[in-house]
This record gives sequence, C-alpha cells and structure tokens, in this order.
Amino acid sequence: MDDLKKELEMDEHKIDIKDLLIRLETSVEKGLSSSVAARNLDRDGLNTLQGIKGTPEWIKFGRQMISGFALLLWAGALLCYIVTIIRFTTEPNPVYDEVYLGTVLVVVVVLTGIFSYYQVCLTLTAKKMAKKNCLVKNLQAVETLGSTSVICSDKTGTLTQNRMTVAHIWFDLHAVEINTTENQSPFNEQQNSPTWEALARIGALCSRADFKSGQENVPIMRKDCTGDASEVAILKFIENTVGDVMSIRSKNKKLAEVPFNSATKFQVSVHKLENANSSPDASIYIAVMKGAPERILERCAYALIDGKVQPINEEFIETFNKAYATLGGFGERVLGFCHCYLPQDQYPDGFAFDSEETNFQLDKYCFVGLMSMLDPPRPSVPDAVSRCRSAGIKVIMVTGDHPITAKAIARSVGIISEGTETIEDIAQRLNIPIEQVQKNHAKACVVSGSQLKDMSQKDLDDVLKNHTEIVFARTSPQQKLIIVEGCQRQGAIVAVTGDGVNDSPALKKADIGIAMGIAGSDVSKQAADMILLDDNFSSIVTGVEEGRLIFDNLKKTIVYMLTCNIAELTPFVFFIILNIPLPLGNIPMLLISIGTDIAPAIALAYEPSENDIMERKPRDPKRDNLVNARLICQSYAVRGVIESVGAFLCYFIVLGQNGFWPLDLIGIRKSWDDNTNNNLPDSYGSEWTYYQRKELELTVHTAFFTTIVVCQWGDLIASKTRRLSLFQHGMKNWVIFFAIFFETTLTCFAQYTPGLNTALTLRPIRFVYWLPGLPYALFLFVFDEIRKYFISHYPGGFFERETAY
Repeated sequence: MDDLKKELEMDEHKIDIKDLLIRLETSVEKGLSSSVAARNLDRDGLNTLQGIKGTPEWIKFGRQMISGFALLLWAGALLCYIVTIIRFTTEPNPVYDEVYLGTVLVVVVVLTGIFSYYQVCLTLTAKKMAKKNCLVKNLQAVETLGSTSVICSDKTGTLTQNRMTVAHIWFDLHAVEINTTENQSPFNEQQNSPTWEALARIGALCSRADFKSGQENVPIMRKDCTGDASEVAILKFIENTVGDVMSIRSKNKKLAEVPFNSATKFQVSVHKLENANSSPDASIYIAVMKGAPERILERCAYALIDGKVQPINEEFIETFNKAYATLGGFGERVLGFCHCYLPQDQYPDGFAFDSEETNFQLDKYCFVGLMSMLDPPRPSVPDAVSRCRSAGIKVIMVTGDHPITAKAIARSVGIISEGTETIEDIAQRLNIPIEQVQKNHAKACVVSGSQLKDMSQKDLDDVLKNHTEIVFARTSPQQKLIIVEGCQRQGAIVAVTGDGVNDSPALKKADIGIAMGIAGSDVSKQAADMILLDDNFSSIVTGVEEGRLIFDNLKKTIVYMLTCNIAELTPFVFFIILNIPLPLGNIPMLLISIGTDIAPAIALAYEPSENDIMERKPRDPKRDNLVNARLICQSYAVRGVIESVGAFLCYFIVLGQNGFWPLDLIGIRKSWDDNTNNNLPDSYGSEWTYYQRKELELTVHTAFFTTIVVCQWGDLIASKTRRLSLFQHGMKNWVIFFAIFFETTLTCFAQYTPGLNTALTLRPIRFVYWLPGLPYALFLFVFDEIRKYFISHYPGGFFERETAY
C-alpha cells in the first residue's frame, strides 16, 4: 500500500485534506457515516462538480438592454424627456416634439434589443448540432466554440477509432507480428514456449473484459465485448490463439484486484492456481500484472526468457528499451506483462487477500513480455486537423500513452506535420546531445508527464508559446487541468475533451468542456458544456465551424436590422430641425421593426457558411465584439444613409407631385399641423384644408415606409455575405426568397386592405411610388460588392481594416 501511496501526489488543484475533512464532518479513521452523508447531501446537493448556477436569463436580457450603443439611445431618450418636463413647467404652450423623439429612441432600442437577444437564443437553440453528433448542454457554448483557438484533445477514441487489435507481441527477446485484419489468423509461432504460455495466461487473467452473451456463432474478432478497448483487444487475441479464456479464468479464480488508474498506471490481480503443485515452490497463488511497460519493469527483478527465470541486467534493459521504442514508433499502444508466484510460506492456503489494503507482494515480479495494440486513426481526423490549422486553431494532443506512441500517432493524424522536427529529432539528425539543441529551433514538442511535473509555470508557458505543434504524453487528468490553465494564460480560448471522472476539473476550467458520449463517464458529461455523440474529433471541428457560422449570421442579422434604424430616425430629426411635415409615422415605423424586417432577419440565420470561414483566425472575444464600430459605421453611416436618401427622395416626389416643392416645406410644420388652418397654400398657390393635408401626410408616410422596405431588399441581399462576393457565395438560402416575398406581401397587405390601412395610418399608393427605392436598393448592393471586392483582393488594406465587420 505504501508503494501505491508514493505514486499519488496532491497538487495545488486539490482541496486541502484538513479542510475537506472538516467540511464533510468525517475523519480518515472513522470514515463517513450514512447520516452525515445524508446531511451533506441536503446541504451541498448533487454533483458539486457542476459549480454555481449560471446567470439568470432576465439579468442577461437586462445587460443586453443597457450595454453598448443602446446606452447612448437610452441617454438620448432620457434627455428628451427632461427637456419636455422643463418646457412643460416653464412655457405656457409647450411643444411636445421631444416626446416624439424620446419615444422613438426608446422603441428603437427596446425592439432592437429584444430581437437581438431573441435571435441569439433562437439561433443557438436551433443549432444544437444534434444532427452533427454534437449535443450542446449550454447554448452559449456553441458561440464560444466558434472562437476557440486551442483544442486539447484526447487520443484514444477521439483521434483514433478505439478499435484496438493486437499487432505485435514481444517475448523471449524477439518480436512477433500479428495479423490485424478482421479475420485475424491464429498465432501459431512458438506456441509451445513457456514464456508465451505465461504471457497468454496473464493476458487472460489480468483483465476485466468479457464477451457479451448470445454470440456463440459470431466470429471471435466480430464479437461485442464489455470493457476497456485495450483489454478487449487482448481478450480477442488470447481467445483466438489459446482458446476459451473463460475456462482459463474459471480454473484460476480471482481473489483480489487493484484496478488500473492513471496514477499507478498498472493493474494487478491475485488468482488461485489450478495446479498449485506444478508451480515453482508449490505456490498456491499467483499475482499477475499489466500496465505501462516502464512501470511494469520497475516492479520486476527477474525476466522469463526461454522458459527460464533470469535476473534483469543492463543488457536486458537495453533490449527492452529498443523493443519498446520500436513498437511505440509504429504508433501502437504498448503494455507490459509480469507475474509473481506468491510464496506459500507467506501466503498459505486460505490467505485473506485484501484489495483495499493490498496485503500482497507488488515488487520483485518476473517480467514476461509486451503486447502492442494498433488503434487506427479515424479517417476524417487528418483533414479535420488540417482545417483547424488553416483556421488558426492549435491542436494539442493530451494522452496517457508513451511519448513514442503519442508522437507516432500525432504524425499520422497531422498534429505534428510532415517535415516538422522535435528537439529529439534535431539531436538525432545532427548526432549531438539534446542539451546542445536550441529549443526555439524545434517547431514541434513532445512533453511527458514526468517532464511536465518538473516544469515551472514559466517553463510551461514557454513551451506553449514557442511551439505550434505540441503533444503531452503519459499525463494524468490533473495535469490536463494544468495544461488548460497554461493555454488560458496565453489568452487562448480553450476547448478540452475528457471522458473520465477525474477529467471534470479540466472540463469545467476550459472555456468549453467536451465530454465523450460513448466512452465518457456520467460525471464528465455533467461537467461538460457539450457532448460528442460519436466521440469523433471531426465533430469538434464541425462544431467550431458551426460556432463561427452562428457568429457570422448574427452579425449579418444585426447589420441588416440596424440599417433601417437611420431611415426611421432621420424623419423625426428633420421633422424637428427643419420643421417639415412628418415623413414617417410611428405605426409604420413599428411595422418595419416588428413586421417586415422579422422574416428577413430570421432568414439570415439559415445562411450557409462562406467558403473562407475556416481560413480566418479565431476571433478574440475581448476585442472582436458582436457589434463593433465598423459594423455600426456600415449600418448607420453607409447603408442607413443610402436608405434615408432613397426614402426622402420618394418623400419629396410625393409632396412635389401634389404641389409642395422641397424648399417650400422647410419651416412649414407649424402651419401644416395647425388644425384651424384650412387654407394653407402650396407652391402653386392652391389651398389645402387640414384634413386634405393630413390625408396627403398619410400617403407620404406610406411611400416613405414602402421605400424603406424596397431598400431593405438590397440590404438583405448585401447582408448575405460579410467578405465574399455574392457571385462567389451564391443564392443557396431559399429562405431569403421567402423572406422578400413575405415582407413585400405584408407591405401590400398593410396599405391596400381597406380598414386595415386606416388602422395602421397607411394609405394605398400608386405603383410609381414603389420605384424610387429600387435604384437605391441596387446601389446599396453594388456598393457593398465593391467593398467586398477590395477586401478579398487587397487583404490587410484600407477596406479590410476600416469596413470589414
């Protein structure tokens, strides 16, 4: 037991043992009683790994309402109301112009905020990506995944297929290659070797894997099994080679077992021998052990070679290391096997073995051999890793395998790219000691758990900063947490995968924790933000692309929604400043915000990704905000101005055709709105009654409203892409056509339906009044195409720096 305790180390991430005992009201000597456990459950609740409850939705909505540009609109509305109060208390006949403007500002900010918030929730909910084998628990995780800059991925089952088969065995100082096809032929070479018999027995006994029932007629290599993938591979190999494994186990009954764990990296079990009299020293019991080869060798004093037990010497260790390096270099997971016949004088018949206290021998074992298992990479992983690299995402492998094996797998999947060297590769090529190699000369780096343990925080930061291709091997779950923290210190947005209970702290610490749906434990799934239903690394990359797409489409939706705000606000501004008849009424303005613009905004959520979406660098959440100055400039100062000019052109056309020329409108508002003035002359001297003027004003409102809708056609088409030309991107989103049809139909229905148009303060207008907006809609689209042309053809130039939102 003391040997096991030496392997387990407390680190800074663990709760102090004294504090833990006090909190749980227990002690090492007495343990935790059921009553105290129930009391702790009532106090702390289930699954404390989940952490504190998230921010309530109403608080998130409140932040949306008072953040960024919305705060300026709130301030403007408040100022308008203050001016109104001052006028009301100081003037005998106050004018309520500021009330109109203040109300408009409030309506705009609330409607825009509500829709933006609703759109975020709607899009994230709709994109749970269940069809892409990604189950999102936290909706915000998809957006976070889109900004991921580092992915810390497990190897087994994520980068590889988790379908292991025994590929090589090593015993009697030589290696034997095994057929790894599905119809694996039995191993016949040297089956009479005592060493092979011992190796096969250890493989059969030191295992928890088992065949599922009801598969009597199924070929061995196709049978379904329960247990770890490595043990399943060994089980099938032994069954196919030696025979009935269950019979071997039944004849050698298991009495005690210490399961494999990431700290000790070995598994040991004690069995009662079938033929005790034939064993050395007439031993009744045998302890069999398997695990990481270097850990197994540490516990061995002897080696079984050609059926003879020999002391381990330097020559054997050198041969062992060469074999280990060769098998690991194939990218195979290597396990070591050893056994120990427990002396009868110390372990007599009926001895009570205790797995908890481990009251049996754990050293001076006899080394028997090695088995290496091939776990082929998933076919889609190399392409996924390549896409990550082009997207500026660093992929870090974090595995418990030996550095040699991890390095070989990393090369096969592209995490270490072809031609890239580690420090060890450079030293070998130049035939010089590793110490003489400059660390910054190596682009790739393989760090073992023991090296990581001895690293300072600064050393780890240097590794993460100076190497673009990194593999961490022989690491523990606790060290995975240290790696995540190191990446976050570099300012990275980290996604990390995990499947075990001990991975939960790293999953919670990461910006987005990803649990395995097939191999993952329940605790890891509860701690994660997202679950991979197929345990496939490629699904993570799909999630990253989906997250970027959501962010892109949200930007497109916002730039589309904000554009018409200027065309809605300027009528009230000029109404007050120039004293002209009101160009747009409150109800038509609301009809745009909550009616005609809704379907197009939602349609943009269905827009497919642009071709370069995985060729951009990850966005920095601290700087690349959803709404930034460039987006506001494009919406308000460019597109909004174009729409406003088009709408005012139609405004002046309607009034001009009815006798009121533009210059004559300035300063006419007071007379226009005077309900006692029934003989207001127009530019030609014709007199207009108050009722006639108001009917004309409603016609103007309708024309202004219609022109905004027409201009929004061009705005919608221009908003389909942020950087690529529409002619490159195409019109694949059929929902856009429905949205244009919907807003046009709604506009017609609102103004041409008798009774309804009266309620909405609209009037039916002639077809000719639909036309002034068309050139501006076309101009808006053409202008944006020119902007995108310069962005794509002159990267880093003025247009990309100042207009790429």
